[in-house]
Amino acid sequence: MKVAQFQEAARRLFEAHERRERFVPLPQGLGPQTLEEAYAIQDEYVALRAQKLGGIAGYKIALSSKEMQRFVGVDEPQAGCMLDSTLHRSPATVRAADYGRLIVEFEIAVRLAEDLPTADAPYTRQRVAAAVGAVMPAIEIADDRNADYAQLARHPLELIADNSWNEGAVLGADVADWKALDLAAVRGVASINGKAVGEGRGSGALGHPLDALAWVADHRARQGRGLLRGDIVITGSLITSKTVTAGDVVVFETDLGRAELRVA
Repeated sequence: MKVAQFQEAARRLFEAHERRERFVPLPQGLGPQTLEEAYAIQDEYVALRAQKLGGIAGYKIALSSKEMQRFVGVDEPQAGCMLDSTLHRSPATVRAADYGRLIVEFEIAVRLAEDLPTADAPYTRQRVAAAVGAVMPAIEIADDRNADYAQLARHPLELIADNSWNEGAVLGADVADWKALDLAAVRGVASINGKAVGEGRGSGALGHPLDALAWVADHRARQGRGLLRGDIVITGSLITSKTVTAGDVVVFETDLGRAELRVA
């Protein structure tokens, strides 16, 4: 594929989101056939959205569990970008009408206090830990646009091209003195409208949230890009995704604090 094809694929994705159209594979000749093509389309798509939603302010890891990877038909996680205006402080409110089908995930987020440059890759858990200024609970906001999950495994790279469906995140309060905590053991309970819908621990994020951060840093390094001071990285859902609709109140209570999202 050539640059013009990446740009055309990105334009189609952008317009499909604007029209709240159902998630379907890109037309023949525009769908990515390799990881490199998928991320090239993602770059162009994110650039289009950034004109409206602000620059890149963070990153996400998707499919961080082996179960989710098998479900989608891949053997490694995927990455996406988060744009400035889509990152909210808890409590936050979004409108269901702004999405095709709103889904939420429940994660541990980190805020970098130092750069993680490409020259330092590959990264270890210990190395990325030194760059983390704060951790916090987070609710990822995503839009699967009514995707047919039974068909998704046939087109797993299309999820990357569509920026792993990310629409931002709701961030709880920063926890700056986190280094005495075992992030893998951090427990979180998700509830919708006061009813518990799942619980998990930090180990659900690729074994350890900082291992997920290292994976994202290495991924960016392979693209010739580093992570920057101030970037937010959400490290993978500890609980299975949940669909939410107008009127729902979503709460993620953790050992690190609380994040809350209201859907109008």
